[in-house]
This record gives sequence, C-alpha cells and structure tokens, in this order.
Amino acid sequence: MTTGYDVIVLGTGGMGSAAAYHLARRGRRVLGLDRYGPAHALGSSHGGSRVYRQSYFEDPAYVPLLLRAWDLWHELGRDCFVRTGGLYVGAPAGAAFGGSLRSAEEWGLPHEVLGPTEVARRFPTFALRPDELALYEERAGYARPEATVTAHLALAAAAGAELRFGEPALSWTAGPGGVTVRTGTGTYSAGALVLSPGAWAPELAGVPVPMVVERQVMHWVAPTGPIDPWLEHPVYICGDGREQVYGFPATDGPAGGVKVSFFRAGEPTTPATVDRTVRPAEAAELRARAREVFPGLDGPTVRSTVCFYTTTPDEHFVLGRHPEHDNVVVACGFSGHGFKFAPVVGEILADLALDGATRHPIALFDPLRVPAPPVS
Repeated sequence: MTTGYDVIVLGTGGMGSAAAYHLARRGRRVLGLDRYGPAHALGSSHGGSRVYRQSYFEDPAYVPLLLRAWDLWHELGRDCFVRTGGLYVGAPAGAAFGGSLRSAEEWGLPHEVLGPTEVARRFPTFALRPDELALYEERAGYARPEATVTAHLALAAAAGAELRFGEPALSWTAGPGGVTVRTGTGTYSAGALVLSPGAWAPELAGVPVPMVVERQVMHWVAPTGPIDPWLEHPVYICGDGREQVYGFPATDGPAGGVKVSFFRAGEPTTPATVDRTVRPAEAAELRARAREVFPGLDGPTVRSTVCFYTTTPDEHFVLGRHPEHDNVVVACGFSGHGFKFAPVVGEILADLALDGATRHPIALFDPLRVPAPPVS
C-alpha cells in the first residue's frame, strides 16, 4: 500500500483534472488516477469544443457558478477558452429561448432579444422559423476540452501532484481513518477521496441519484458556400426537445468542417459495450436537421465521433459530499452540459475535500435529492 497522500482524485478528465490542480495549488499531497492516458478520447472530455454560456436555460441557479467559471477560464487563457458570443433559438415559451431569457433577466445579464429578420441580417447562416425568437449574449464562447484537461494536469503536476495513468480503479473504501483505492497496479490510501469517474459513475460513485450513460455522436459538416461566415460564428443552441441542436464556429479552419450535433438524442449504453461506429443514418438525420437551421450547411460529413453523457433524471449534476462518507466527495452525472463548469467544479471539489463545505451554491446538485424529470 502506498500512503502519504492528503487526497486521491479518481478520474482526471474535465472535473478531476481541475480538482487535482486546485488541491495541489493549496499545498496538498495529491494523487490523480485515471484508467486511460491524459486527455484521452474514450470518455466525455474530448471532441475539440464545448459551449460556454451564461443565460442558462437549465436553471437560473447555475448562473453564479458560470460567473465564477468565466474568471477561471480567462486565467487558463485562449488556448483553453475562446469568446464568440452565443445565440439561443426557439419558441418563445420553450426552454432554449424562454429559459435563457429567464436566467438573463433574473441575473441582469447583458443580452439581446432578436426576431428572425434581425437574426438573418446579423447572422446570415441562420434561418429561424417565423415563430421563433433568439437570445444573443456576447459573453459566450467555447472551451477546448483536450487543451483544458492538459492544462489542468500540467498545473497540478507543477504544483506537486502525482498523476498515474493506465490504472483503472477496481474498488474504493472509506472510513473515519481515511480512504483506500485499489487498482490493478497497487493500493493507495489518503485522508480524502474525490470521485470524478465520468461514465463509470454508476458503478463507482455509490450515490442514490440514478444515472444513465448515453452514447452521443458529434458531427462535423462542410458548408456548401464560403467558409468565412463560419470562422467568426457564434456558438448556438437551436430548438427544443429531441430536435435541439448545438454547435460552433469552424474551430479547425476550412478543412475541419463545422461541428453541429443533437443535444438530447442519446441512447443508453455502458463504457464496456458502447458502439463507437457512427451509423450512416445518424449522420443523415443530423444533416437533415442542420439544413433546417443552416441552409448552407449542406456539404459532406467531414467526420463523426462518439462520446458519453452520464445523465440524471432531472439533468442536474451530482456534486457534493458522499451520502455515507464525510471524507469522500462526488462529482458526476453532468448530463451533457457540465464541461463549461470544469474550472469552478475543481474549486468546489477542493473546498469540499479539505473543508467539508464550499461558499458556492450547490444545493441543486445534492447527491441525496430525489430528482424529478426535466421540464422540456
């Protein structure tokens, strides 16, 4: 058994890498463990881009965390975060527009409400339906997941964290005297444990909130017209329910295509059984929906890839102290919209692991809650 750590972080993807950094920068002896290599493409923290937005349609309670994340993203720098502005389109009473407007008004966030004609004038790639409205906010953009994980891991290591890769956790135990994690390589003990296992949460987290691992597909499509309008494009979320799509500017230049994907079109799976082959019908369905929003996004599919959502019934996170162990903290069930919070979640996890509490508002994410289904 290897001892001498203050905190073990189990899973060093988006949330775990940030936690390792925030713990190590506070002078703690940190061990980070991951079943794969650093910034790998076999979980949820890959695919080149993740939307950052503040007018949050999921619930206004997220906004204070987003404002803190804004500061932390800018500390990480442009390699990890790019500001583009954001456009959220839908029926006036729907989630994408109506929920975004609710958060913007409740928190006094700068925003504009635009109709179809104004959107077409300012953002000519978009084609709104006559009954749709859009909320535009300047303080939106995208995070680069691989670069962010790499940066947090490098900062953690520079602050003294020990990082071990290729070590899947087999089990963990906790008691008043500390925690123990057993991998295929060794057994490690520490005073506290941060569980950030991503899609492996259903088998490792041990919390009562149910979670379903979903297979999600990300697509990159070539426009048929000039690439220039897509190079300075806002991030966006368009529509509600099953037809809701999200996307980005052409982050990889003319050859990389434009990333656009369904937000809530996953299918249940497990990390062990996931089908990583993208079916032609999946690309065709996405392209048909994308053409409705962007008539000029009608070129060939450049590439597609699979990732995981780990989704709770109410689509809110599981973030807090473990229900059975005061020295274990859990961060999971991010339901497909968590990466934008990674820097502030790392800060929260460090607070909880070291102090047992945090100043950040996280009551919505209580691991003991009984989740209700989301309102679509």
